[in-house]
Amino acid sequence: MRLFAIRDYRHLFGAQVIALFGTGLTTVALGLLAYDLAGPRAGLVLGTALTIKMVMYVVIAPLAAAYVDRLPRRTFLFVLDAVRGTVVLALPLVTEVWHIYVLIGLLQAASAAFTPTFQAVIPDIVTDEADYTRALSASQVASTMESLLSPVLAAVALTFLSFDRLFLGTSAGFLVSALLVLSTRIPDARPSGHTNAWDKVAAGVRTFFRTPRLRGVMALDLVVAAAGSIVVVNTVNHVRDELGGSQSDVAWMLAASGTGTLLAALALPRVLDRISARTVMMTGAGVLVAGTTAAVTLLASGLGTWTGTAVTWAMTGVGMALIITPTGKVLRGSVGRNAIPEVFAAQFSLSHLAWLITYPIAGWLGTNAGFVLAWSVLAVLAGAGAVAALLLWPRHDAQEALTELATPAPRKSRTDRSTLAKAA
Repeated sequence: MRLFAIRDYRHLFGAQVIALFGTGLTTVALGLLAYDLAGPRAGLVLGTALTIKMVMYVVIAPLAAAYVDRLPRRTFLFVLDAVRGTVVLALPLVTEVWHIYVLIGLLQAASAAFTPTFQAVIPDIVTDEADYTRALSASQVASTMESLLSPVLAAVALTFLSFDRLFLGTSAGFLVSALLVLSTRIPDARPSGHTNAWDKVAAGVRTFFRTPRLRGVMALDLVVAAAGSIVVVNTVNHVRDELGGSQSDVAWMLAASGTGTLLAALALPRVLDRISARTVMMTGAGVLVAGTTAAVTLLASGLGTWTGTAVTWAMTGVGMALIITPTGKVLRGSVGRNAIPEVFAAQFSLSHLAWLITYPIAGWLGTNAGFVLAWSVLAVLAGAGAVAALLLWPRHDAQEALTELATPAPRKSRTDRSTLAKAA
């Protein structure tokens, strides 16, 4: 609560949360729009749109992180929200598939620039060391909760509204986010220690490749993307065509995955106090491999019922939470405070690079060759990522020692100082 007592952070965090939910609701509505335009080929359309999204995230996010200290950041964040609100408002008007691709490119370019800019602003608003760590965690929790609540909110809304009304709501959300940004006092950026922008881009990536546990995190990102792509890309066609469900049923099936995420997220804080992050994340990898294998088995055997699908989707949500939730702790424990923004920016880009690989498989291969083959390929990728993570991340890697190095020593209290003075 001390963190949220900081007015400027509270407003900026609110802007981020609203923008996150806007993006989540847009993703649900986009899947239904793709089905409305392309029918059985909706997976191909959605896979292409999400591939465009990942290209923007992989390319734009590092550039934004590199140049954000040269821009008026409050104005920049406001413009990004305004662009996103305008694009979302235009999505219900599209009549051709290629219109979706153009608008999604613009939307995701703005979203890709927003996140690293937001992360760069946090240390200038939250100056206390402990509060800064909490702010990073709060941002990650917001992203996790969005994956749960967006499908639920969409499902409830779709009970009363058509999917195109979701776009109107999310556009209004981006407007509110923009107004919150304007109400925030964001100080001028301090120049980066890297004289060359590309050095700043590469710094976090180099840290990943030379740190064993972070190489393991990269492999786990592939596991998450392989399993998650099945849920994100193929749910709409699986529910509408295979199970004969409605628009609202699509959102509720996505919410089943989110429920798994929530249940795991509620249990993890206590679990992580007793069990290492590596053990938890490797368990998550095992759950996701089992989930993708179960999805292939159910579909190939013709037993893909509502219950079987919901259980498998919930299992996927659990596995994703087991990997994603401890990731921030691992990143913070691997580097010093001054390198945290660069490592978080690198994780943002590298994790989306994994989705760039898996989205086309789920969308294009799933549409042209069938879900059984596409999901089998994704299950193999999930298994390969899990094995690679076990090999790349040593069981004993002195995580505790590195965490101590990365965490500043606690400040001495007045009582401590007076006691020391008397002793002297």
